[in-house]
Amino acid sequence: MELRRLALAVVTMVAALVGEFGCSAYGNVVTFDVKHKFAGKRNNLRAMKAHDMRRHGRFLSTVDVDVPLGGDGHPSGAGLYFAKLKIGNPLEEYHVQVDTGSDILWVNCVGCDKCPEKSDLGIPLKQYDHKKSSTSSLVYCNNEFCAAAHDGKLKDCKPDLQCEYYVTYGDGTSNGGYFVKDTIELQQVTGNLQTSPTNGSIVFGCGSKRAGDSNTSSESVDGIIGFGQANSSMISQLAQNGAVKNKFAHCLDNVDGGGIFAIGEVVGPQMNKTKMIARQSHYKITLKEVHIGDTIVKLETSFFGSIDENAAIIDSGTTLAYLPTKIHEQVIQKITSGKSLEMEKIEGQFSCFKYDKNVDDEFPVIKFLFKDSLVLTVYPHDYLFRFRDDMRCIGWQDGGSKSTNEQEMILLGDLVLSNKLVIYDIENQTIGWTEYN
Repeated sequence: MELRRLALAVVTMVAALVGEFGCSAYGNVVTFDVKHKFAGKRNNLRAMKAHDMRRHGRFLSTVDVDVPLGGDGHPSGAGLYFAKLKIGNPLEEYHVQVDTGSDILWVNCVGCDKCPEKSDLGIPLKQYDHKKSSTSSLVYCNNEFCAAAHDGKLKDCKPDLQCEYYVTYGDGTSNGGYFVKDTIELQQVTGNLQTSPTNGSIVFGCGSKRAGDSNTSSESVDGIIGFGQANSSMISQLAQNGAVKNKFAHCLDNVDGGGIFAIGEVVGPQMNKTKMIARQSHYKITLKEVHIGDTIVKLETSFFGSIDENAAIIDSGTTLAYLPTKIHEQVIQKITSGKSLEMEKIEGQFSCFKYDKNVDDEFPVIKFLFKDSLVLTVYPHDYLFRFRDDMRCIGWQDGGSKSTNEQEMILLGDLVLSNKLVIYDIENQTIGWTEYN
């Protein structure tokens, strides 16, 4: 399994957002403020699609990893959101990609082979050195965490053998290294909706080698933080230590390019929730119907390779939204029919048209109806994103390729999840959301 996490705190923003949500805290709640990788350059359509294709490759990939981490070892190729995390003593800042599709936290370490040295994201890159932190310790193969991360005891384990990891991305890139334990600083929400720093000890990966194109400067950061369900994830470690509830929430801003992640018992507005599909490596929920305006799309179980459950993947790390070909065709036909739109291809892959009116007045609302009466409403201003002042592009993408077992899938990303408070309750295996503008 896998997932990503965040860690950058701006107290005023955290307090404002938590306050407006009407959220309160039972026990400990930890918040992270996040930045969007494409903030300020949302018209870079090729970059967004390339990012999603790397993630899509991970979802469809059957590449085995040398060291399985919590049952799945395919971190995504690039993160849409990144944040600051403070590690060690003395504390040092690191920028990490945030992923709800991977588990472990890892950062590049001193002496790393082929790790990036600069980033086009306007952030400084730094490599972690466990020898310079007075609170660090190496993790060995006989450690309980190592057994959990490897899904069992390692063969030929000796007391002085370090616990190593190696993960392979769906696009063929990889990261490898060894586990260390050190202090991490988090921002804890207090009773007056302010935040204050609190420290804890976390086991994370110390990256010593990277391969593939993941070291390109255009999207380089110091590492990845996963929000997965495996015992190796940071949220699972914090929950096991009693520091927080095994739950998290996010609200992502697709206008200004920021957002908030909160870990723990966040109490927000009333919302419907649905059960996660059990024993999955990603956050999957059961889809019942798709409504395009007043048209109901018939879902064929052959799309999803399941007799009784049509699955949709909820992944905030994906930029756009991907539909099985037959559903995608119906969506595009309904969006464009009866309108005099001069369609043109932008960057060879995005269907766009000139439009200077209010899209919400002319185009259909699309609704995804899930099990347990959970509804995801996607408005025209969400899926017809602005490329230029006079140009709109269709965010719905054809899922296209199938996985090896011939399953197509619905993959719902940032395009449809932004401006919503989304709560992932790992303890009770539910997901829910509500609108937030």
